[in-house]
Amino acid sequence: MKLKEIQNLIKFVAKSGASEVKLEMDDVKITIKTGTEDGKEKTTYIQQVPAMPAQPQQPAPAAAPQQTEAPAASAPESQEAAGGDDNSNYITVKSPIIGTFYRKPSPDKAVFVEVGDTVKEGDVLCVIEAMKLFNEIESEVSGKIVKVLVDDASPVEFDQPLFLVDPS
Repeated sequence: MKLKEIQNLIKFVAKSGASEVKLEMDDVKITIKTGTEDGKEKTTYIQQVPAMPAQPQQPAPAAAPQQTEAPAASAPESQEAAGGDDNSNYITVKSPIIGTFYRKPSPDKAVFVEVGDTVKEGDVLCVIEAMKLFNEIESEVSGKIVKVLVDDASPVEFDQPLFLVDPS
């Protein structure tokens, strides 16, 4: 947005009688507050938002996590992290969105699944909060939960492994 456009916007808001206007675009956030509260002057905030790296836009429904076979332990530490088990026969449940991972539906409720629980297709494994919306992540396979790979209330990235499921 050009400086002249911002100045025209400020003038327009001042004439309109609005007390506050917020405008967010790709890389600019503008808040214009007008009026004189308790003798205060007009306030205009302009904030440059840091450019985010382009994320691949892949349609991924919130209730259908992508799952692929976990690769055979490529590094010794990943094999030790799973208790020395061979992970090649486990299915990895991955996060379909960026957000905050929660194992419980609310703080006073029990967790959705524990290690050792048997799940079937459609069972809720966790929720991921993204932009104040809680998205239930459902299992697309039947099997036994072998490992929970993320701590409760932790941020998760797109395609980050969340659970290991033994389909046998």
